[in-house]
Amino acid sequence: MSSILDLLRYRIHPLHCFEVLCRPSSHCDFGAVNGLGPQNADEHRRNQQTTTIIVALILTFLLLFVPDIDADEIPPNPILRNLSNSRSQVYEMSGDLRIHGNSSTILIASTHALDCTTSWTIRPYARKGDKAVMGKVRTFKIVPQPPHATPHCTQNFSVPAVVFSAGGYAGNPFHDFTDVLIPLFLTSREFNRTVLFLVANKRSWWTSKYKVLLEGLSKFDVIDIDNENQVLCFPRMIVGLKANKELSIDPSESPHNYSLTDFTKFLRSTYSLERETTYDCIHNHKYRSTRRRPRLLIVSRKKTRHLVNEGEVANLGRSLGFDVVVKEMGGQVSSVARLVNSFDVMVGVHGAGLTNMVFLPENAVVIQIVPLGVDFLAKYYFQLPAKDMKLKYLEYKVRLNESSLWAKYRGAAGGHGVVDYGKGWHDFRSVYLDNQDVNVDLGRFRGTLLKALELIRS
Repeated sequence: MSSILDLLRYRIHPLHCFEVLCRPSSHCDFGAVNGLGPQNADEHRRNQQTTTIIVALILTFLLLFVPDIDADEIPPNPILRNLSNSRSQVYEMSGDLRIHGNSSTILIASTHALDCTTSWTIRPYARKGDKAVMGKVRTFKIVPQPPHATPHCTQNFSVPAVVFSAGGYAGNPFHDFTDVLIPLFLTSREFNRTVLFLVANKRSWWTSKYKVLLEGLSKFDVIDIDNENQVLCFPRMIVGLKANKELSIDPSESPHNYSLTDFTKFLRSTYSLERETTYDCIHNHKYRSTRRRPRLLIVSRKKTRHLVNEGEVANLGRSLGFDVVVKEMGGQVSSVARLVNSFDVMVGVHGAGLTNMVFLPENAVVIQIVPLGVDFLAKYYFQLPAKDMKLKYLEYKVRLNESSLWAKYRGAAGGHGVVDYGKGWHDFRSVYLDNQDVNVDLGRFRGTLLKALELIRS
């Protein structure tokens, strides 16, 4: 009976099954069974054929009329899907899955089609093309094995797991969001918090920093998988994080058509932020009683890409009617989120501090001051994401005489102030990102602030 149930489970047609078992090349050559003579062999063959037809009819009847077996009784067929793209490696699996953290091994128990001589390696961090940083991310090996060869489960879970790394550039706010948090939202949101996070390269300060956000995506404590000596077993697992845009989400390539505004709404809900949109100021009773001035946040940078005359820029904003705050981004995420959400306009030189625009209300204005040479980064890191967040974007492009590079290099390259960065990323970063400050022309910047006023009042 068990063989019949197997046929029903896997929906294998009985005639096809018999043909497979008794194809002419097998040992079912009835004309030479036990050395029978021609007459007896013919009779034996007829009996076998009759038996075959009867069995086939019985199995067909059972296949058509016996009710479906409960799905819980069906042994899972291992499924392995490669969802990798240019940004990240991602493998999604279902079946009998076992992970041993200490050895960085993920085992797929399989008696089916997966080739047990094949294996895959993956570094679960969404910056696949950056070889330098990927070399610092823990590598996992995915290995199919027959069930009898797999280690016994120490702990069984009925919920799916997501394996990802909190290493790489994590700690830099921009990379926290573009490499980990937005991809984690995209990967895990569909599970409605019923999912377990297995974190590689885990640093306690990092998971503490984003504890509120992580709890918004999973109702379970994160597991430090690198130091896990037990064999943890799951019915479904996603190794790596889905990512398709810098600091953003492409809905056309996302499960359930998630967009970046879904993520920013999730942030506002998770951190209990008051303002969904800048228009809330018009309708909120707290602001109707006072003639509220539009609020302008200047993101201060003390090390690289410093806005040398930020004090004068702040005074300029006040003279135009803004309530201005100059603030270096840092501290508890909850506090930063509430602060940023209270502003209508954010100004900052290109850099990680601008990442905090994720906490702005919709229709707020972002002004990115773009230093010399970083136009491409400015576009893909902040301009396009700002629009995907339904923010209004303005750009102030620094001219030669507004950059500290002019004084350093105007004697080079024939006095044109042009720096050759064709030597590669290291030299480009050293010159344009790590050793450039800006001093904006107040007359020219005034026009940008007036445009921002116009946008928030429209």
